[in-house]
Amino acid sequence: MCGTCGCGTGNSVSINKPGEHHHDHNDLHAHGHEHTHQHPHSHDGVEHTHDHTHEHMHDFEHSHENGTVHAHDFHDHEHPHTHTHGDFVHLHHHDHGLTHSHGHNHTIEVEKNILQFNDVGAARNRGYFEAKGIYTINLVSSPGSGKTTFLERTLTDMKTQLDFYVIEGDQQTLNDANRIDAIQIPVIQINTGTGCHLESDMVYDAVKKLEVQNNAVLIIENVGNLVCPALFDLGENKRIVVISTTEGDDKPLKYPDMFAGSQVCIINKIDLLPYVNFNVEKAKAYAKMANPNLQFFEVSATKGDGMQHWYEFLKNEISTLAH
Repeated sequence: MCGTCGCGTGNSVSINKPGEHHHDHNDLHAHGHEHTHQHPHSHDGVEHTHDHTHEHMHDFEHSHENGTVHAHDFHDHEHPHTHTHGDFVHLHHHDHGLTHSHGHNHTIEVEKNILQFNDVGAARNRGYFEAKGIYTINLVSSPGSGKTTFLERTLTDMKTQLDFYVIEGDQQTLNDANRIDAIQIPVIQINTGTGCHLESDMVYDAVKKLEVQNNAVLIIENVGNLVCPALFDLGENKRIVVISTTEGDDKPLKYPDMFAGSQVCIINKIDLLPYVNFNVEKAKAYAKMANPNLQFFEVSATKGDGMQHWYEFLKNEISTLAH
């Protein structure tokens, strides 16, 4: 589950290659599922039946010799109880922290980086990629920008010059993975279910199953979303954001975090400029407000316009990594 937006709650993530059997996301045999069951436990000889998720709320009072009376909720005490599952007995402690109110207020602030787990995984991925000479791209966009078409065109035109591997990220279906598989590029699909982004541990598992070879180019096509993917480092060398002339030139103003965290911006569908209300220079200016160092490529993935400049950049990046 995403600790930032709450997506993916009770959800299963599946990782599959095109053509192999995979479970539907509603299948109870998927990677993870929840279940509840009742079980008895006893307190002072009295047997109670509780579901796995339960709360105890009992109010009681006690008094001191000086006559002072303190009211407590049962939350305020630690009490152990046992759960029996077949031949196994589990002893649980509920730490409720005994609290007396004497007119003194104490505030304890606890802060935790909710993205820490992902960041640790991203560092692991980055070390793995560096050790194997794998140049990794995290390709992000909103739905409908032409991201997959841009990727298809790149792979088709460059597959004889570079060794490519692809990880596709979508909530459901293998549609995009099948498109990449059709041009004979090794690909694997991550279905996130209700999740709205890929995370570093998903990528790690997918890379192992995909068996990415040394000195290759790994392109991760993230879930179509300009919000949450901006927060999740996957261990990539470059994050590349794709926007299109059909989306509106104010996209960088609406989603500045994605542009601030990207190094390259692809402006796609420039062949449609005569027919849409999109100002390329205005879009660039807005994006530079978030990231002055952003590098731009204006392309048409369907027509091929501007793609050669992108290819030269990609080849230069690979050459730099090799040296």
